[in-house]
Amino acid sequence: MAGHHPVAVEKADDIDNTDHGHTSHEELAIGGFETDAHHLKPGYFRSSFFVGSMAAMSLGLWAGVAGFGYAAPILTEINNDLGPSANITWVSLTYTLTSAVFLTIIGRVSDIFGRRWVFVGGAACGLVGSIIAATAQNVGALIAGSTIIGIGASAQLSYYYVMGEIVPMKYRFFGNGFLYIFCIPGSGVAPVLAQTFLSKYPSVGWRGVYYLLIGVNGLGLLCWVLFYHPPTFEMKHRNASKMAFVKNFDYVGTVLYLGGLLIFVLGLSWGGSVYPWKSGYVIGTLVAGAVGLIALGFWETFVNLKEPLIQVEYFRNKRWSAAVIVSGLGASMYYALALIWPSMVGVLYADGNSTVNGWLSSLVGLGIIAGQVFGGMAAKYIQHYKLQCTVTLILSGIFFGTMATSTVDSKARSSTIMTLGVFFVGWAESLAITMITLSISNQQELGSAGGLAGSVRFLIVSIASTIYTVVLNNRLASTVAAQVPAALEAAGLPASSVAAFIAALTSGDYSGVAGLTDDITAAGTKAYKQANVDAYRTVFLVTIAFTGIAIITSFFLPRVESVMTSQVAATLNNKDHKNELEDGKVVGTETVA
Repeated sequence: MAGHHPVAVEKADDIDNTDHGHTSHEELAIGGFETDAHHLKPGYFRSSFFVGSMAAMSLGLWAGVAGFGYAAPILTEINNDLGPSANITWVSLTYTLTSAVFLTIIGRVSDIFGRRWVFVGGAACGLVGSIIAATAQNVGALIAGSTIIGIGASAQLSYYYVMGEIVPMKYRFFGNGFLYIFCIPGSGVAPVLAQTFLSKYPSVGWRGVYYLLIGVNGLGLLCWVLFYHPPTFEMKHRNASKMAFVKNFDYVGTVLYLGGLLIFVLGLSWGGSVYPWKSGYVIGTLVAGAVGLIALGFWETFVNLKEPLIQVEYFRNKRWSAAVIVSGLGASMYYALALIWPSMVGVLYADGNSTVNGWLSSLVGLGIIAGQVFGGMAAKYIQHYKLQCTVTLILSGIFFGTMATSTVDSKARSSTIMTLGVFFVGWAESLAITMITLSISNQQELGSAGGLAGSVRFLIVSIASTIYTVVLNNRLASTVAAQVPAALEAAGLPASSVAAFIAALTSGDYSGVAGLTDDITAAGTKAYKQANVDAYRTVFLVTIAFTGIAIITSFFLPRVESVMTSQVAATLNNKDHKNELEDGKVVGTETVA
């Protein structure tokens, strides 16, 4: 980065620089540390600045995932109250789009100008958006609130590199594992919590989830303001001019990035849901977005930029790229199955008890969070981080593939297998996302590399989720058409009533189906469930391809044992540390094979 002056203290005497028996012709030098944990004042990691900053990240992560997780399961009920409106899907779409596209910009801007006010601003956006959503009187206002929540979430979901730079290298896995605990109330039990507000507190209703978000965002904002004091612009760049960085910022690249990614992901989100895949809207947005992203690649690669938005050398770092891909594929399994599993529960395993069904639907979220927490906290004790990732991916692939044996009567078995699958993929994803920060050669650029990784990760998730959804919808159209009409007619339903019965399967209202009897209903429902079983089987077989790619990619992950040191990339409450930094001590380096 132009004008950047990373400083660090000398290596601690007890740092292990061995490669644990591994030799590689390609190594990455890791530098840009500010200090060593041994040189910090006693009690630093128990100080209000450190504990308060970790609290800010924890609450931010809770709010960031809940901004989507709380509203998504009850959009129908919200629409019934505020609408109905055909635009209700934009409540989730706009959150997803804005939170994804701003990740890279948040990271780059905070690297240059300092993180404090960027993350304070993110929490403020979350608070303002939650207030707008909680008081919305129509769907348009709710969409506006969700958009602002999504912008705030782009900062809140950048927790992993913000945490990574303030803890010693050897505790980054543990730090991520700790923060993931706060995903439990934000996404793990989100369906149950949302339904609880609707059923137990009808006077509050769906607005209750946004009232809760107001509280979480407000407390998080307070923690960011009071306790988070990372290095300032002046400390990062000494005597450099802010205006020079403003003038040299990559505005063209930012426009190409925002436009290209936003339009492309919008096309993916529209396809098969808002518009048919063959629609001009979908094809046009996909092509325009792809052209924008290609133009961005050429711009960032071949134009001599003083402050590029995207530093293409990150993509030449195969260890970083492998960590991003594995993290993205791991996350895609969660997001895809978070859509597919509740649908599977509703069709095959629902028993009329909404509470039980809600907890059953939450198994994907709770399972992956359990894996993320355990994987992060146990990683240091197990070590062999790269091997851990490969093994857990193999195990998750086995369990997901085994889900293809699910039947109408395999509720307990399928629930157990699904939970184990997402647990192991969560474990692998937790390791991979931490390896992203550990494989960056300049630790003073965690925001730029981490933010870019977040956007690429989201793009992988979007593409994979789209593939799963298309496969499921196409297979359902085929299996239902092949099995249900034949079963209904064989049971005695007139052919003219078949279409009405299939439509009633979704709505639950069979009053308009002529010639219907209990026996016919039972036969048609049984055939419909079997058609779904066959469709879901195909989806779970498709997971083998994605886990296979992830397993192969994991072979290229970095061996990070040699950088599990006590070095720290950034310290908090820098007024006390400022004089030390200005002495300009030698930057320490380690190697990652």
